[in-house]
Amino acid sequence: MATTTLAKAVNAALRAALEDDPKVVLMGEDIGRLGGVFRVTDGLQKDFGDHRVKDTPLAESGIVGTAIGLALRGYRPVVEIQFDGFVFPAYDQIVTQLAKMRARSGGRIALPVVIRIPYGGGIGAVEHHSESPEALFAHVAGLRVVSPSNAADAYTMLRQAVAGDDPVIYLEPKRRYYDKGEVDPAASPHPLHSARVIRLGRDATVLAYGPTVRTALEAAAVAEEEGTSVEVVDLRSVSPVDFDTVEASVRRTGRLVVVHEAPVFFGTGAEIAAHVTERCFDRLEAPVLRVGGFHMPYPPARTEHAYLPDLDRILDAVERVLAY
Repeated sequence: MATTTLAKAVNAALRAALEDDPKVVLMGEDIGRLGGVFRVTDGLQKDFGDHRVKDTPLAESGIVGTAIGLALRGYRPVVEIQFDGFVFPAYDQIVTQLAKMRARSGGRIALPVVIRIPYGGGIGAVEHHSESPEALFAHVAGLRVVSPSNAADAYTMLRQAVAGDDPVIYLEPKRRYYDKGEVDPAASPHPLHSARVIRLGRDATVLAYGPTVRTALEAAAVAEEEGTSVEVVDLRSVSPVDFDTVEASVRRTGRLVVVHEAPVFFGTGAEIAAHVTERCFDRLEAPVLRVGGFHMPYPPARTEHAYLPDLDRILDAVERVLAY
């Protein structure tokens, strides 16, 4: 077991996948010699060669299209989209080809492609560099969509994604790249699409994933000082959603606040709120509330603090559900 950053945990997972399976190949813009703009792939091309860690042209549609072709020939491509907002030129390839091939072939053809996307804000960047597109991909049947919030999950979830036979959108919370945590490569991994209760509480549940999990934990700690016991659930997987764990938590606390960076309008929180209301209506003490981004293009860096969910907005939502 070692203490490392989330970024280095991703690097370690990629290194282990390359060592374990000669059919694993990495592709992306500047991932080789540069090691990626966040240095997540640093050293991998040097150690495994440019035939397995390939720098690509600036052409996201071509990157994903090439990955699909490689997967059809038995490879396991792991591609990096340099920034979240750059994925949209490849959206057609992902939605009409990658997600549909297994169903289109009656299950005979699998496309084990992992698309790594650094996503979310909080790094002082502009639009196209700070997007949260998870709901767009979760809406598409045939794609798995996951997001780790810590170094240990970053390692194990990526290993599981690469080993699986379905296409996975693997969302890396870029503002958490340098958060440290313990990683044990030998530990038994939590199931890829299972949520986890990471803080027990009695009065309300706060559900988060990816970059907002740490913020939710900070809010729960402040609430505890004020006499409110908040349970925190790390969703981990946006598609499929582990509704069993979510429902069990809500049935214990009677209240739910869903937190994500993406806009709340037609967002992940809306689906979760609808599902929980249908399944747990008799146990809810208050409406399900959502805390997230606003329905607008991502703002300039100097104002992103007002856009991103913060501790105060989460605590305000907790107070509102407790007021019923």
